[in-house]
Amino acid sequence: MKPLTRIPVALLVAGSFFFSCNPSTKKENGRASAGQAGSAAAASVPLPPPDTTHQVKHYSQVIGWPAGKTPEAPASFTVNKFAQGLRNPRWIYVAPNGDIFVSEAETIKRGKERTEARKSGMDKSQNMNRSANRITLFRDKDQDGVPEERYTFLRGLNQPFGMLVLQNYFYVANTDGLWRYPYQPGQTQLRGKGEKILELPAGGYNNHWTRNLIAHPNGSKIYIAVGSGSNNGENGMEHEVRRACILEINPDGTGERIFASGLRNPVGMDWAPNSHTLWTAVNERDELGDELVPDYLTSVKEGGFYGWPYAYFGPNEDPRLAGQRPDLVKKTLVPDVSLGAHTASLGLAFYKRSAFPGKYRGGAFIGQHGSWNRSQLAGYKVVFVPFQDGKPSGPPQDFLTGFIAEEDSRKVYGRPVGLAVLQDGSLLVADDAANTIWRVAAK
Repeated sequence: MKPLTRIPVALLVAGSFFFSCNPSTKKENGRASAGQAGSAAAASVPLPPPDTTHQVKHYSQVIGWPAGKTPEAPASFTVNKFAQGLRNPRWIYVAPNGDIFVSEAETIKRGKERTEARKSGMDKSQNMNRSANRITLFRDKDQDGVPEERYTFLRGLNQPFGMLVLQNYFYVANTDGLWRYPYQPGQTQLRGKGEKILELPAGGYNNHWTRNLIAHPNGSKIYIAVGSGSNNGENGMEHEVRRACILEINPDGTGERIFASGLRNPVGMDWAPNSHTLWTAVNERDELGDELVPDYLTSVKEGGFYGWPYAYFGPNEDPRLAGQRPDLVKKTLVPDVSLGAHTASLGLAFYKRSAFPGKYRGGAFIGQHGSWNRSQLAGYKVVFVPFQDGKPSGPPQDFLTGFIAEEDSRKVYGRPVGLAVLQDGSLLVADDAANTIWRVAAK
């Protein structure tokens, strides 16, 4: 295996590539130019040569948090345990009335997959095989960082993830379909009969069973993030229909279309402040090297194609599918911000409140669940990307760290993933592997 130089976490300034794509690709000294993305010059990210022999499995071991220990935030913040005793709390949704909903579900492996997970150490890196399949409701009425009320809001689901309140309905995205239930603000339990309004392809590669939801700011549409069923299309693209994309539907489930495609595993979605520009955090492919392929944060162009599985980070062809779809390689858009290879960048929340210092207002927080296909651990933290005038204005910065206990032995206390900003301006961080939710507040 060729030694690879670590990709610096780099920024691609948002430019006119959001509207058009020049298909030419220019490579100089191992760099793939981002200039093909539009007339406005964008910075380039150094990309090493792809290594198709890369087969590293370097799973972390979750040991849990010792009493009194918390993740570490900048000096002007405090961190406290908001909730514990959950079962793989992977995603958080804050309803318009301030109620806090947490979906509890996890990856399920049985038979040979379960045996392989034990052999590789994967089962020590995450909760597995006892999925709670429920949604829990929290209320922190006095906003002291500790909820006074906790309810089992909905149970008996099939790997629930994304949640949404819209037009007197509570929506839940199970791995195999979108459901909606009659809902009135203030309910502590859903009692009405649910309706499945959209079938979705179930499961997926590794942890790609998640289905996230977000409504258009005017409530006219719902967007659903669906991850790929494979790493790089190795099972055949006939098994990737309506996958690796963001779907758009009407609130009643009709009118489905693919809003954007070629997104290997888009998970976190949010609207940039004061705009109708959708952004997503994307978990990229494995087995091309320690530094390939960078996960990324990107604005989402309607009808845009972002490469998977034929190309990555712009029109850089994946050698495992060389020559198969040169037309799609040519049209691949360059994402806005590199978040580092194998960081498992999943959570996304723009900061639209005023409690945090000014530098954070309007910027994006990203939860990095952490690597496994890399020789040294990467991710396992929450990073912040500053924005100005609706565009990234600087590279990602560490914000919430301290999840790694012992680098050499691959021991970690937990793994951050879903993020949500509360009405009081504090930030919640779902630590699914440690069954905990953290709250970060300005002092």
